[in-house]
Amino acid sequence: MPLTRSLSVTSLSGLPLWDEEDLPVDDLLLFEVAWEVTNKVGGIYTVIQTKAKITVDEWGENLFMMGPYYEHNFNTQVEQCEPPNPAIKKAMGALNDNGCLVYFGRWLIEGSPYVILFDTGSAAWNLDRWKGDLWDTCGIGLPAHDREANDSLIFGSMLTDELGDSPNVLAHFHEWQVGAGLILCRSRKIPLATIFTTHATLLGRYICAGNVDFYNNLGKFNIDQEAGERQIYHRYCLERAAVHCAHVFTTVSQITAVEANHMLHRKPDVVTPNGLNIKKFSAMHEFQNLHSTNKGRIQEFIRGHFYGHLDFNLEKTLFFFIAGRYEFSNKGVDIFLESLSRLNYLKMTNDVTVVVFFIMPAKTNNFNVETLKGQAVRKQLWYVSATPDVTPHGVLRNVCGDIPDMNTILDRDDFTIMKRAIYATQRHTLPPVTTHNMLDDTSDPILANVRRIGLFNARIDRVKIVFHPEFLSSTSPLLPMDYEEFVRGCHLGVFPSYYEPWGYTPGECTVMGIPSVTTNLSGFGCFMEEHVSDPTAYGIYIVDRRFRSADDSCNQLTQFMFGFCQQSRRQRIIQRNRTERLSDLLDWRYLGRFYMHARSLALSRAFPDKFKMEPLAPPQTEGFRYPRPGSVPPSPSASVHSTPHHSDEEDDDDDEEPYDEDKEAERDRQNIKAPFTLGATPEGKKTHPGDRCLN
Repeated sequence: MPLTRSLSVTSLSGLPLWDEEDLPVDDLLLFEVAWEVTNKVGGIYTVIQTKAKITVDEWGENLFMMGPYYEHNFNTQVEQCEPPNPAIKKAMGALNDNGCLVYFGRWLIEGSPYVILFDTGSAAWNLDRWKGDLWDTCGIGLPAHDREANDSLIFGSMLTDELGDSPNVLAHFHEWQVGAGLILCRSRKIPLATIFTTHATLLGRYICAGNVDFYNNLGKFNIDQEAGERQIYHRYCLERAAVHCAHVFTTVSQITAVEANHMLHRKPDVVTPNGLNIKKFSAMHEFQNLHSTNKGRIQEFIRGHFYGHLDFNLEKTLFFFIAGRYEFSNKGVDIFLESLSRLNYLKMTNDVTVVVFFIMPAKTNNFNVETLKGQAVRKQLWYVSATPDVTPHGVLRNVCGDIPDMNTILDRDDFTIMKRAIYATQRHTLPPVTTHNMLDDTSDPILANVRRIGLFNARIDRVKIVFHPEFLSSTSPLLPMDYEEFVRGCHLGVFPSYYEPWGYTPGECTVMGIPSVTTNLSGFGCFMEEHVSDPTAYGIYIVDRRFRSADDSCNQLTQFMFGFCQQSRRQRIIQRNRTERLSDLLDWRYLGRFYMHARSLALSRAFPDKFKMEPLAPPQTEGFRYPRPGSVPPSPSASVHSTPHHSDEEDDDDDEEPYDEDKEAERDRQNIKAPFTLGATPEGKKTHPGDRCLN
């Protein structure tokens, strides 16, 4: 059956229909294999979880996800049930009878896909035998001390036994931890189509963590030597072998495709960008209301954290944040702190204060006592101010229509209690930089650099820092908010990563209508440069970290943040509207098409007699680029006003440039450009600014 090559998409109104023939899923089984199935470790968990709905819509009961078994995850996330497929039931029974435990159920997420979870601990007694098989098969040896690599081999060996008797199988493997299963399946000549996706090359992440000019020296690394010096050569061999064994190799972004070509010596067949499930509000202004509501909750935390030093106007305070794994260099925390120091030196002229949150998990032993005290002082002052009783004499005078005497309206005791609460807000120390007690604060990279740049939350500092070394939770006594609520309450997310194969954090900001800073070394940044003519106008600030020095990148980031601080409140609202409209670009209903193409390509290569695909490459896709908005630019530097307006005054100013949200949104939906390719630029076509990310 022929498989057409087109990749037309329909996510936005006006885009042509998807015209690829549907796969005969009734006769196929799709196994999606990842270490993060029901197991939240990193960003791959988000990929697997959010993509499940569209995959279930396509494959129905023929989709099965595979991952490692963890008792707590299984008990809290999976509804156990019997396998509906006889072949799978038979294979599970054989493994269980042999003492290798396998669990089956429905993952309680949107789409409710079936999951098959392997208990690697129950099969560990086979490890030495399976190590010998791996060595005999491909000459890869695993050291005894690397438990993660050993677990990956146990998992892959159990998985191979599971797939052995299943006909018409398409297996999609994510990352090196499950690569052993792919290698063993191919070496045993099991008839199945295979896809391997690397979300980040193993060696690339290690090298970038060492402050190396990675992307400009890709061709100069001795790969084997670099892996050996970092004692990950066996892991690298598993990853590289899986890449070359797969029928189709994919990665998540063009910048990672370039990296994989050098690190793993195979050019990806398909780029499969990461998406999200987009849920639009029926009322366009609803996400703005959520921003206002959650901003108020963050302001409550600030009132407590900075008690005694709250000499800045919270209505003119902007909240910036960075979040993710604590990788100081890879996540760009180093240049972010340096840029904050320079921003503080600039001394914003419009009385704006910036509070910057660092949400990165680190080793702590408890909450900071001073931070807890601040929240207690705030709550006490709020309680005392909200509950004083008006004296009976005062009530009687009010009923009679007399203006109350402020000296008699409160009881003396209430007045005394209120005085005591106000006096308790006096503070002789600076507000703490961190909310927790760090186990080793002397060597912590963030705190060490805060000491270097001298941002200690002093009164003269217009940039304040709050380091929250723990993931956010709605049950926290300090900042009781979930991550999504917190993001919606902030004004700007800053993610100046040096190594970011995709970058879900700025993508999540975009979906929630919050502007963000990313880089041209992140998959998300390159994706936006490719699809948006002027990303800055839509609240996507892209720092050049590939073709500029670190100092120049710091200056560019500082300028972005300074320009954002100069915006009026109205300009920020307009920019948030534009940012939220970009969420259509990140919808799995659009980006899931690339996974469909990868599956079709794998079937055509594994079973050429049954599935045929035109051998032309790269695949074509109907592309689109958002133009630069025609209304008021978000940057005040291009505004008719020479100076920014204060937040309290701008809403009454009717002289600003005209802005019509509905008309501008409609223009964005209709601005569909000519087809472009995911690979090289067609002859005679003008390159886009983001194209240099692909070279």
